[in-house]
Amino acid sequence: MDVKNKKRFRKTKIAIISLVCILLISVVGFFIYVSDYYRAEDIAIEVMQDNSKIEVVDNLTILSPAIPGDTALIFYPGAKVEHIAYFPILKKLTDKGITCVLVEMPFNMAIFDSHAADDVFDKLPEIKNWYIGGHSMGGAMASSYASENKDKVEGLILLGSYVYGDYPAEKALTVYGTFNSNLEEHIDYTENIVVIEGGNHAQFGNYGEQKGDPAATISREEQQNISVDAILNFIEN
Repeated sequence: MDVKNKKRFRKTKIAIISLVCILLISVVGFFIYVSDYYRAEDIAIEVMQDNSKIEVVDNLTILSPAIPGDTALIFYPGAKVEHIAYFPILKKLTDKGITCVLVEMPFNMAIFDSHAADDVFDKLPEIKNWYIGGHSMGGAMASSYASENKDKVEGLILLGSYVYGDYPAEKALTVYGTFNSNLEEHIDYTENIVVIEGGNHAQFGNYGEQKGDPAATISREEQQNISVDAILNFIEN
């Protein structure tokens, strides 16, 4: 191998090693990022342990009401939040007769499986009225799904999120707290908006405080109760 080819080979080798190092650093960085997520509080775990009406099928957790109905909500969790953190608020809905299907997302990020709802419908053939929703990024991905599948869902339910994509605002419910007011700059519609006085971003789930989220001036249970009432009113009307 002449000198010129040796130099070319050396440069190529250095370039390949550099690329591999960058890829390894990126992969390690990604896994460090997704492993640092918000874990469910004990109360959420207790809801799962104490409820015989909960069924886990693959990445889906189905919470059924005591008296079966024909209405269900598919729920996408917020980014980097353990999915079971939403058991308490969804249990409140099942107590009111709404079947809830909670989706466990890859790496706790709904952005990696925004079409997860496709796997839900056939598992509950008795359901006639389907709604989809979610919290924060989960709401955005649910909104994206609804905009692409208007024939599959009756409406969209957003907690600490806003309509994302081409979905009619009159068929969407947007719920957020006054301490989550930065959402307002993204909301260019006026239909079906419920603003919870004293509520914040994190209290829709049970995973403790969230970085950068102001402290709420109402309890977590009160914020969730108001949200549940808003959801029921939206579905019933």
